[in-house]
Amino acid sequence: MTSRRALAIGWATWSGLLLLATTLFVQTRDSTDLAYAVLTMILIVLGGSIAGGRGLGFTLAVTSFVLIDYYFQQPYNRFSVNKPHDAVVLLAFLATAGVATDLLVRARQEADAARQRTDEVQTLARLGAATLRHASPDAALDELAGLVRETIGAAVCSILRCDDTGDVTLASRSAAGETTSLDPRLEMRAAAQAVERGVPVTLMAGQETAHDVTRFTDNDPPSLTTLVLALPLSANERAIGALVVRGDPMLTLDAARRRFLAALSYYATLGLERARLFAEAAHADALREANRAKDEILASVSHDLRTPLTTIKVLAQGAESRGEPSAPAIVEQADRLARMVRDLLELSRIRAGGSVVSPELNTAEDLVGAALRQAQGILDGRVVVPHVDLDSPVLVGTFDFVHTLRIIGNLIENALRYTPPGGVVDLRARREGAELVFVVADRGAGVPQSEAARIFDVFYRPAGAVPDSGHAGLGLSIARTLAELQGGTLAYASRPGGGSEFTLRLPAADVGEPSVDELT
Repeated sequence: MTSRRALAIGWATWSGLLLLATTLFVQTRDSTDLAYAVLTMILIVLGGSIAGGRGLGFTLAVTSFVLIDYYFQQPYNRFSVNKPHDAVVLLAFLATAGVATDLLVRARQEADAARQRTDEVQTLARLGAATLRHASPDAALDELAGLVRETIGAAVCSILRCDDTGDVTLASRSAAGETTSLDPRLEMRAAAQAVERGVPVTLMAGQETAHDVTRFTDNDPPSLTTLVLALPLSANERAIGALVVRGDPMLTLDAARRRFLAALSYYATLGLERARLFAEAAHADALREANRAKDEILASVSHDLRTPLTTIKVLAQGAESRGEPSAPAIVEQADRLARMVRDLLELSRIRAGGSVVSPELNTAEDLVGAALRQAQGILDGRVVVPHVDLDSPVLVGTFDFVHTLRIIGNLIENALRYTPPGGVVDLRARREGAELVFVVADRGAGVPQSEAARIFDVFYRPAGAVPDSGHAGLGLSIARTLAELQGGTLAYASRPGGGSEFTLRLPAADVGEPSVDELT
């Protein structure tokens, strides 16, 4: 039943009831108190106001007043509006109609508001379910765009993502069946300007520049009419895209629907962020798989190279004993290749979890002494100076001696490589709180600030390194990995005055004075 037909039925019904009540009371007006007729007509005015609104209520009120004056006040069957209570009766009828209508309007408004809130909650619940239900984030974005379009009553809803440069690309677009041919370039232009300005914007056909809507969720303006509306989307104060709705031909949104659209935009933000995280996770999985395959290949190749390298070295040593002039160079290169193969095998074993760590109580003095003895063969005119305070309590830590010696050895070898002949490499050991600290410092060229974060990467080589230096860039990566396996850290810092400092931190241990029984 249409609202117009219902209104007509209301007018006919309550007008008929008023005529019927008048006819009945006219037949008994001599024996019936006037109050009965007045009260009955007030009820009819009240019912008519509820059924037909303010127009029917006031019409019935005036008509009732006229009928009472004509039929129920002496002299009967003639008008005589000349008594004070006549005005009171008229005001009573009009007040009844007005109050009833206002109460009805207010009740209907509250009911409509409650119904609208219920619809909004249901829509938000559907959007939340759509965000989580789909395994594919792209499918979730498609459903989000469709739900927003249907809820707002738009012809088109687009969700666009933007990169770090501010360029926008279409992530999802939902259009009604008859509007699928609308050109999306207008939507992308509005999205780009919304992302750039950080506020909602409107754009009309033929316009090159969008208009800002800075008070989008306020009641001013009460109604917003536009062709395209774009809302910027951001996460953690970072622009990630825009939500764009479009009318055909126009889109009109009151303040309540604008506020609801702003709430819906948060789900678009969640959808874009989920898609970004999904892509990053897939990329990370691909990188892990590629890294695993690389480690397996390196381990296999390194293992297969050991026997040929041993054979080459043996043959070169034989040639050297016979006086071949090129033999010493072959032996040297074979040793360098063997060192690279050893590092590759060790790195592969560590990454595969095959490196066993056995932390035990050890002293810093023993470790420093072993590192100095190990470095004697590669000094080549340079000096490693230890700095350990022998008068202070013994520096004891809980670490794997073999692995830690490899760390210190790699750091010393790296420092000597960049120290000129006659230069000094400092090796310090001290205790800081609950940590045992070893520092290897040189006066080499240092590392540019732009590359400081990369020096522990596998196969990293400085920009000015000689190609045939014989080092594959694995020593520092192995050193940091071995430090972390023991619960320690290895960090780099520029040395004041020039050069580099590598700081190894390992868990320290407290050892009491030996007892009499231990001394005897």
